Amino acid sequence: MDQAPVEVDDPTQQSADPLPFARSYQLEALDAAIKKNTIVFLETGSGKTLIAIMLLRSYAYLLRKPSPFIAVFLVPPVVLVKQQADAIKMHTDLKVGMYWGDMGVDFWDIKMWKEQIEKYEVLVMTPQILLNNLRHSFFKLSMIKVLIFDECHHARGNHAYACIMRDFFHRQLHSELPRIFGMTASPIKSKGGNPELSYWKTIDELETVMNSKVYTCVDESVLAEFIPTSTPKFRTYRHREIPSALYTHLTNQLKDLKEKHELSAKGLDLVESSQSISKKLMKYFSALTFCLEELGVWLASKAALSFSNNDTDFFAWDKLDVMGERIVKSFSLEAYKSFARLLPSDPNWMIADDFICNMNKGFLTSKVVCLIQLLLEYSAVTNLRCIVFVERVITAVVLESLLNEFLPKHNDWKSKYIAGNNSGMQSQTRKKHNEIVEEFRNGVVNIIVATSILEEGLDVQSCNLVVRFDPSSTVCSFIQSRGRARMQNSDYVLMVKRGDSNTYSRLQNYLASGDIMRKESLRHSSSPCSSLEIDLEDDGFYMVESTGASLTVESSIGLMYFYCSRLPSDGYFKPAPRWDVETCTLYLPKSCPILHVRVEGSGKFLKKITCFEACKQLHKIGALTDNLVPDVVMEEAPQEFEHEPYADEQSSYVPSELVKPCSTDTSISYHCYLIELDQKFGCDIPINDFVLGMRSKLDRDISDLQFDLEFGRGFLSVKVKYGGEMALNPKQVLHCRKFQITIFRIIMDHNLDKLKEALGGLCSGGNLGFDYLLLPGIRVHQRPSIIDWQCVISVLFPDEEYRKEHIDCSLPRVLRTKNGVLCTCMIRNSLVWTPHNGSLYCITGLLDEMNGNSLLRLSDGTVLTYKQYYETKHGINLCSDKQLLLKGRRIFHAKKHVLRGGKQAEKESSNISVELPPELCSIIMSPISISCLHTFSFVPSIMYHIEALLTAVNLKNMLLDQCTQKVIIPTSKVLEAITTKKCQDKFHLESLEALGDSFLKYAASQQLFRTYQNNHEGLLSVKKDRIVSNAALCRVGCDRKLPGFIRNEPFDPKKWIIPGDFSEPCLLKEEVLSSERSMYIRGKRKIKSKCIADVVEALIGAFLSTGGEMAAMYFMNWVGIKVDFTYIPYTRNFSVQPEKLVNVKHLESLLNYSFRDPSLLVEALTHGSYMLPEIPGCYQRLEFLGDAVLDYLITVYLYNKYPGMSPGVLTDMRSASVNNDCYARSAVKAELHKHILHTSHKLHKDIVYTIANFRRLSTESTFGWESETSFPKVLGDIIESLGGAIYVDSGYNKDIVFRSIRPLLEPLITPETVTLHPARELNEFCSKMHYDMKKPLKSFQNDAATITIEVEANGVTYKHSSTASDRKTAKKLACKEVLRSLKESTLTI
Repeated sequence: MDQAPVEVDDPTQQSADPLPFARSYQLEALDAAIKKNTIVFLETGSGKTLIAIMLLRSYAYLLRKPSPFIAVFLVPPVVLVKQQADAIKMHTDLKVGMYWGDMGVDFWDIKMWKEQIEKYEVLVMTPQILLNNLRHSFFKLSMIKVLIFDECHHARGNHAYACIMRDFFHRQLHSELPRIFGMTASPIKSKGGNPELSYWKTIDELETVMNSKVYTCVDESVLAEFIPTSTPKFRTYRHREIPSALYTHLTNQLKDLKEKHELSAKGLDLVESSQSISKKLMKYFSALTFCLEELGVWLASKAALSFSNNDTDFFAWDKLDVMGERIVKSFSLEAYKSFARLLPSDPNWMIADDFICNMNKGFLTSKVVCLIQLLLEYSAVTNLRCIVFVERVITAVVLESLLNEFLPKHNDWKSKYIAGNNSGMQSQTRKKHNEIVEEFRNGVVNIIVATSILEEGLDVQSCNLVVRFDPSSTVCSFIQSRGRARMQNSDYVLMVKRGDSNTYSRLQNYLASGDIMRKESLRHSSSPCSSLEIDLEDDGFYMVESTGASLTVESSIGLMYFYCSRLPSDGYFKPAPRWDVETCTLYLPKSCPILHVRVEGSGKFLKKITCFEACKQLHKIGALTDNLVPDVVMEEAPQEFEHEPYADEQSSYVPSELVKPCSTDTSISYHCYLIELDQKFGCDIPINDFVLGMRSKLDRDISDLQFDLEFGRGFLSVKVKYGGEMALNPKQVLHCRKFQITIFRIIMDHNLDKLKEALGGLCSGGNLGFDYLLLPGIRVHQRPSIIDWQCVISVLFPDEEYRKEHIDCSLPRVLRTKNGVLCTCMIRNSLVWTPHNGSLYCITGLLDEMNGNSLLRLSDGTVLTYKQYYETKHGINLCSDKQLLLKGRRIFHAKKHVLRGGKQAEKESSNISVELPPELCSIIMSPISISCLHTFSFVPSIMYHIEALLTAVNLKNMLLDQCTQKVIIPTSKVLEAITTKKCQDKFHLESLEALGDSFLKYAASQQLFRTYQNNHEGLLSVKKDRIVSNAALCRVGCDRKLPGFIRNEPFDPKKWIIPGDFSEPCLLKEEVLSSERSMYIRGKRKIKSKCIADVVEALIGAFLSTGGEMAAMYFMNWVGIKVDFTYIPYTRNFSVQPEKLVNVKHLESLLNYSFRDPSLLVEALTHGSYMLPEIPGCYQRLEFLGDAVLDYLITVYLYNKYPGMSPGVLTDMRSASVNNDCYARSAVKAELHKHILHTSHKLHKDIVYTIANFRRLSTESTFGWESETSFPKVLGDIIESLGGAIYVDSGYNKDIVFRSIRPLLEPLITPETVTLHPARELNEFCSKMHYDMKKPLKSFQNDAATITIEVEANGVTYKHSSTASDRKTAKKLACKEVLRSLKESTLTI
C-alpha cells in the first residue's frame, strides 16, 4: 500500500510531550521505542501500558483523521481489550475502536473494516483478528504506523503474534512497516533449563521474531522505588493419600460407570456419534479421578455435581447431540451419587466442621487442608484481597464451593472463582470476569480462585496475598502471578509438596530468573537483532496476486473449517471436513463443489498439506474469494446501495389530467363526461346525474367506465360516458367554478367560514391547481343528461341584479327574508343560512298551516309559540309572525364509501326537518333542489375513485410505453396492485402480492439454480434474497418512482380538494416520470419500505394474472429485476447406481413419474449428514429449487381456483398450506421417511417420535395449524427436493411437477377449510377487542423452547406457557390456549 501524504496542522495537535507523571525508566523506554523496534521487559505493575500510550501520543500527528494510517494495539486475552482501550482514551484524544471475536468480526468484509479504519485512529483487538485481516488482505502492514504487542512473550511457534511477524512483517522488510512495540513481564515463557544459556537463547529468539531489542532497567532497585514487591514464601505440606481401599472402591465404580455408559453410546448404532460420546466420557472420568486423588472425595463429588448440571458445559470442544449429552450427564449424576453415598448422611454435617478428621477419612487431601490452614493465618488481615492460582478450571470451581462453606465459620470473607477457556474447558463469560474483578476491587469478594487468566489479563491492583495452590508451569507464569501481589507488604506463597525437590529447585530458579533475564538482556543490548530466515519461494505459502491475501500450511486448517462452517447446515448436521487416515483423503461436505482432495506422500504433516491444497483448489474455482474468505461471506456483505438509508417520506402523486393552470380571461374547451348514478338503496330523496368537465380527454379506460360504491345503506352504481366537447366563455367558467366551490364548501364545512375566502380567489388567474368542473345534470325527455344551467347560476342569487330578472309566476305570495321581500318561488328549493345559529338548510317548501304563533313542543315537554321560543332561546323578536314557516332540512354531510358489508354512521342530525321563520333566513343559492345537494354529497367519493383510476391509468401507460410485446392489463388490476389495506376499499393488493411474491421467488430461484451450478444452497439463498428481499424490491420501486402511485390512506372527505378553489397557495409540483409522462406531487406522506416492496410484488401479480408469465417478466425487467427463463444446460457430475441406493421403482410409482435420470432421485433423498463417498451430493440445491416451484404452483392453483375470494384469503390459504410442517405431514403419509439417506442419530430418533405422534393425529389434512408437535424440517425438505428433482428431470416442466406432487398434498386447502395461524388470530382478536397483548417471554432449556403468552383483557390476565422442541410450535400452542380462554370468557360475558 502506497504511503499517502499526511497534512499536519501543528497548532491543533495534542502535545506529544511525555506525560508529567511518567517515571524515569518509562521515559528511557519511550526514548528507545521512538528510535527503534523495542520490547519493554518490566515487572507487572511497572506501567508498561503507559509507555505504549506515550508512544501513541508521539505518533498521533500521523494518525489523526483524515489520515489513512492507524495504530493497532494487540492483547491476547479478550478481557484486556476494554481495559487497554479505556487507558488510551484516558490519556490521549485519539479515537479508539475495540474488537473481539464475539462481535462477529470473522464475518466482516473489507468494506466493514474500511469503515472502521476511516472512523478510528487506534484499533485495540485480539491478535487473531489482525492476523486474519492480514491474511485476507483487509489490512496491510503499510497502513499501520504503530503495532503494539501486549504480553509479547507469546510470539513463539504458531501463536498469532509469531504468525503476524513471520508471515507478514519479515516478508516485507524492505517495505513501509510499522514501529513494533512489545510489552512483557517475562520474555521467557518456557520452564527454563540452564538459566544463563537457555534464557539468552530464548530471549534472542523472541528478539528475532519481533525484530526488536529488549529494553529493561539496569537494576531492580530502580523499579523498587516505585513498585511494591511481594515477599516470596514457601509453604510445604506433607502429602497424604486418601485411604487406598476407599480410592480403589471409588475408581472401580467410576470405571464401571464409564463402561456402562460407553455401552449405551455404542447402542446408538452410529460409530461417529459413539466415538464422540466415549471421548467425552473419558475426559469426565479423568477429571473426576484427578479430583479424587488430588482434592478428596468431597470435592470430587462437587465436581461430579457440576458436570451433571445442564447449564454448564466444561468441555467446550466436544459438542454432542441431545442423546449424547444425556448419556454424559447421566454418567456424571451417577458418579455424584457414588461419591455422596460415602459421605455422612447427617443433614447437619458439614465438611468445615473438622478438617483434620475429614482429611483422615479421605474426604479432603492434605494439600487442600494446607490451603485452609494458610488462609486462617491471615484472618487478622484487614481488607484481605487474595488470589489462589490453580491449574485446572474444575479445581477452581470446587475450591470455591469449599471456601464458601468454610469461610462463614471464621469470618465474613466471600470467595468466587474465575476461569477462562484453558485446555478446552469452558466456563465463564468475559462480562462475568469483569463483574467478579470489580467486586474484588470493591471488597465484596475477598478471595478469587483463578486459573492463569488472572496471571496476564485483568488489572487487579488491590491484591495483598497470592497463593500458588498449583506450582507455576513456566517462568512467565511465575513472574506474572507474583506480580499480582501489588500492595505494600504483600505475600507470595508457593505451596510445595514436602520432599518434592524438583519442584522446589525449579521454583528457586524462577525466583532468580528475573535478575538473570535482565542481565542477559542488558549484556546483549548493543548487538543487532538476528535475521529470521524466510523462504520467499516456500511451497507452503500461497498468495493471491490481485489482493495480496495469503495462506500457509498452518493457517489452511482454520480456513478450511471456517469455509465448512459457512456451508448450509441444519439441526442434524454441521458440515466439517473429514480426514480418512487409511486413504489419506480429505473429504469435504456434500454441499462443497470439491468433494475430496488427496495428496501423495506420507508423514504427520500430510493432513495439513492436503488441507492447504484443498484451500488452493477452492480459491481457483471461486468458492474462496480473492480475499480468501468463503464466497458466501462476501455475498452476504451489504452492497453499496444497501448502506443508503431509506427515507420513509415519499411523494404522493396527482394525475396530470386533474391539474391545470387557472385561466380567467379566455374561453376554455372542456371534454364532458356524463356521470350516471343509479341508486341501489331505498331513500326518499332521489339522486341525479352530474357532468364532469375535463380540460383534456381521458383515457379510454375512464371514458367508458362502470363501477359500484358501497355506502352505509347500499350500493351506488356509477357509469361514465363521454358526452363530447364543450367550449365555455370566461363568464360561464367563472359561474361554474363559483357553483362548485360554494356547494362543496357548504357540504364539507356546514358553515360559511371559508366560503368568502374561497370565492375571493376566483379572479386570480395563472395559479396551478385542481381545475375540472363538477356540474349538475338534468334529463329532458329521457335523453342523456345535459348541464342544468339554472342550478349552476343559483349561486348568483345574492346578487340583486340577478334577482331583478325574476318574472311573474303563478305564486304571487311574497315573504320577508334577510335578503328582503321575495317571491315564494325563489324561496322554495333554495339553500339558506340562518345567522342566529350559523346553520345551513335546504328549503323544500312552505308549511301552509304554521306561522310564528303556532305552538312548538320542546323535548322537555314545554309548549311555546315559535315567536316565544326565538325570543327566549335567541333573544330575537319575530316581526312578521304571521308569515308561513318554511320547511327546511339540514345540509347533507359528504358521504364516504365503506368496505363491503361495512356500516357508516350517518352524521345527519336526528332532527333532520326543521321549521324556519323566513325573516331569519338568508338565501345563499336559489333555485337548487334537495336532490342536487344530496347528489353532490356523493361526488367527492366518486371523484376519489375516478382519481385513483386516473393514477392507475398513468402508471399502466408508463409501464407499457416502451413495451414491444402485446401486453394487455386492465386498469382495475393496476389499481388493485397499488391499493393497500389501509385505504379501506373493497379491494386491496394482498392477493396479487401473494401471487407476485411466489412468481418472483420462482423466477429468481430457477435462474440462479441454472446459472450458478456450482453454488451451494446457502449461496443461492443469499443471491436470491439479494433479488427478492423487501429492501431490494423497495430500492427498485423507488428507482422507478412507484411510491408516488401508492394508495395507503383511507378517503377523508375533509381532505378532498375542491376543484377550482385557488384561495390557498398551491404546492403542486410537476414530477417528470419519463420523456412522455409526468404527474404532480401534492405533498409527502410516510410509506414503509415493506409497503413499496409489497406493491412491486402486487404489480408482478397483476401482470401475471392477466398477461401470463411473459407479461410478469416484462414488468420485472422494466422495474429493474433482471431475471429470465433462458435455457441453460444443466450439467451434473453425479455418478451413482441409483437402484443400489434407493427403491427407484417404488418411488416412481408413488410419484407417478418415471425419471430419465434416476440419480436425481438419489440426490433428492440424500441428507447432508450422509458423508459416505458413494453419493457425491445432497438434496439442498434441489430443495432450494423445489421450494420455490411448489410455492408458486400451489399459489397459482389457489388464485385461479377461487377467483372471487376476498383479499387476504389467498395469503391465509397459502401460509396454511405452503410450509414445512404441511410438507412434512405429506411426507409421513406417503412414508417417504423410510427412503431418506442419512447418518444422524438425532434425526432417526426425531423421525421415530414424529411417526408415533402422527398416528395419534385425528386429521387427515396436510394443511393448517392443528399439529401440537413440530416435525423435523428434513421431512418437509424432501417433498421440496423431490419437486425440484422432477422439475429438472422433466426439462423444467411445472405442470408435470404439480401432477406428480399434488396427490401427496391432498386434500388441498379451500376457503371453507382455511384457518388462521393461532398467533395471528390472537393478535387480530386482541386488536379488535382492544386487549393488551404483552411481549412473549422466551426461555430455552434441555433443547426445548418455552414460550409464555400473556393478554390483559378488561382487568383480567390470561396467561399460558407451552413447551415444545422448537420456538414456533411452542408459540403456536401457547397462543391457541390463550385464544381459547379469551373466547370462552367473551361468550360467558
